[in-house]
Amino acid sequence: MISVKKLTYKYKASNGISFPDFSFEQGDQALILGQSGCGKTTLMHLLSGLLKPQSGTISINQKDISKISRGEMDHFRGQNIGIIFQTPHFIEALNVLENLQITQTLAGNAIDKNRIQTTLDDLGIVHKIKSKVKELSQGEKQRVSIARALINRPSIILADEPTSALDDQNCNAVIELLKQQAQKNNATLLIVTHDNRLNAVFTKKLILS
Repeated sequence: MISVKKLTYKYKASNGISFPDFSFEQGDQALILGQSGCGKTTLMHLLSGLLKPQSGTISINQKDISKISRGEMDHFRGQNIGIIFQTPHFIEALNVLENLQITQTLAGNAIDKNRIQTTLDDLGIVHKIKSKVKELSQGEKQRVSIARALINRPSIILADEPTSALDDQNCNAVIELLKQQAQKNNATLLIVTHDNRLNAVFTKKLILS
């Protein structure tokens, strides 16, 4: 499902980062842990194809994404990978429905309003479907961000510090939503975090040093 071998990445004026070899199977749910600066977010960007590695291989669904073109990667990402960024990014002048329709279109899928409504309903935010994103609270934006990551039924969900700015109650709610939705879609869920509150919720962990 996901297999990483001999992966390295180097920023300008840095010594570079080497990542351990690891693999996850379809439907696994795991944390990627480590202190600030160990490369957690870099690894997420590598797994999502937003960065190209200096060396090594990243195999997703038996495809080495480190070897494909940017255009092919954009299409592959839209079809296979859902990303939840630490800070949600939307077209704020558009409403929730329009933002999710654009996500479907960019992946090469037909617009499916029923899928959008069902996903938003599962996340308890369907009543905001016609609201402009700029009118939403941070918690509501986080749920729409989860909906966007799920809308194309990806086989992998990557979440970057999804609970770092949340209190305990909202932290538990967001993690439960992510786990439930990943299980419902049989998606592999990888959460990049330094939030120690999540340790007790997940048994599978990849620790970066």
